[in-house]
Amino acid sequence: METRELRYFVAVAEELNFGRAAQRIGIAQPPLSRAISHLERRLGVTLLTRTNRGVTLTDAGTVLLREARAAIDAVEAAERRTRRAATGAPGLVLVAKAGATAELLAKLLDAYAAEPDAVPVDILLCGIAEQERMLRDGRADVALLHLPFDSTAAFDTEELGTENQVAILPAGHPLTQRSQVRLADITDLPGLPLPRWPRRDGGYPDGPGPQVRDGTQLLQLVSLGRTCAILPESCRAQLHAGLTAIPVIDAPPVTTVLAWPPHSRSRALAALVRTATRL
Repeated sequence: METRELRYFVAVAEELNFGRAAQRIGIAQPPLSRAISHLERRLGVTLLTRTNRGVTLTDAGTVLLREARAAIDAVEAAERRTRRAATGAPGLVLVAKAGATAELLAKLLDAYAAEPDAVPVDILLCGIAEQERMLRDGRADVALLHLPFDSTAAFDTEELGTENQVAILPAGHPLTQRSQVRLADITDLPGLPLPRWPRRDGGYPDGPGPQVRDGTQLLQLVSLGRTCAILPESCRAQLHAGLTAIPVIDAPPVTTVLAWPPHSRSRALAALVRTATRL
């Protein structure tokens, strides 16, 4: 299979509409349809079920979508890392979710900088769930991920810490009088629907909650009384007077891990991981 074919298929599989997929990748619809049909014939499987009501993925198509995304990420990672290697500039790129584990990240960077052979570390701050993709496609060498929300599949990891979760509510809300709450108390609050985060394809799931892209936007919407949130306890450091945090006793704990591609042979990355292990 060619990378071009995989990109075509991913576009159709994510859009579930040939017209939108063609517009997304910048080609006409007929050659896109022919390319997908040609791919199906060569593989000997049906990837998409086409009806008058729309397009759906078959079981084989679902598998290829997952594998194609990984293959495209691998190609992009090879391109980016090769170009960076050609510059000869030493350094690491670490990606982290903006506003998350800020204190832990600062401690890690300070400890690593004190190492005799430390190299410069560039920090990429991203939105929710973006750090995993940036690590897979080569934009970053190492990432801070958060279990159970991020996937560490195909990565090597080192656990850095585990924390409980809290509910973030507007100050003065009746629930803020409690010392603790349960998930059931938060998930269906009248007037404060839980936020909707973007999926991998950039779309949002259906639901009454507001669409959010990052933590700063989320906290502002909570303070305006438009939503509530369940976040790791370390978010307390970012809260202002208009917000209140309450422990959620049955929410799953959040574990922060340092993650990197298992094929990496970077000595600088190995030194950073050793530093994280000591911390």
